[in-house]
Amino acid sequence: MSDSNPYTPPKIWTYDKENGGKFANINRPVAGATHDKVLPRGKHPLQLYSLATPNGVKVTVMLEELLELGIAGAEYDAWLIRINEGDQFGSGFVGVNPNSKIPALLDYSGEQPVRVFESGAILLYLAEKFGVLLPSAPALRAECLCWLFWQMGSAPYLGGGFGHFYAYAPSKMEYPINRFAMEVKRQMDVLNQRLAANRYVGGDSYSIADIAIWPWYGGMAKGLLYEAGEFLQVQEYSHVIRWADEIAQRPAVMRGRMVNRVVGPLASQLHERHDASDFATRTQDKLEGA
Repeated sequence: MSDSNPYTPPKIWTYDKENGGKFANINRPVAGATHDKVLPRGKHPLQLYSLATPNGVKVTVMLEELLELGIAGAEYDAWLIRINEGDQFGSGFVGVNPNSKIPALLDYSGEQPVRVFESGAILLYLAEKFGVLLPSAPALRAECLCWLFWQMGSAPYLGGGFGHFYAYAPSKMEYPINRFAMEVKRQMDVLNQRLAANRYVGGDSYSIADIAIWPWYGGMAKGLLYEAGEFLQVQEYSHVIRWADEIAQRPAVMRGRMVNRVVGPLASQLHERHDASDFATRTQDKLEGA
């Protein structure tokens, strides 16, 4: 492998706002708000501020699964945060998540509002709050949490690594694409082997581990992320595909995928969600048709 334009790092790195690919306009090396903007608040105790990226879908699926179980306290308002327009740098959003990443949740059900950021933390918070979708037996709980944190640690290689260099970088570079493609395929094989022996990631029962992993690795298995299915030969991971298809048929998953979505057929987009009746005007997509 050779590089016709080798790069030698300077002694001191400097920020070049023109470099960075598709998302260069919202990436920067400092934190904090860029403008004042108060977050809206709806009628429910749970207020979600998000976008239907894989990380955002985790939380809307979780909330819809809770409602599917008949948990009235899980009713929520979902507000759209358009990250390509910099909404995540508004003062209100930064107050909920100082890391300026979606999703972010405010829980007003107690005496004092509780802020929760990072998608895995939100799933765990909601599972513990309502006592569902997280096993109580110590061994099963540990297994579920291991896979939850596996996703949190692994997905940056899939998204920020492979996805960035394969789909979004200003130019195609052989070394980073090959390096991250190898790692994504290794991760897919880890998951495939696990699902060869188990119906769900945590074992026999559907849990927050499945909810966390499905939007990323289920999407990859179905060839929907970065249009890289053929490149990565995702058909090799038959057990992941079986699992992804099964989860895609769950009514709560179909609804959750629609919330805060701004791409795909209009019938599959529900930009904001404030009541269950909001879905009535939309046709629910299945994963295969997204």
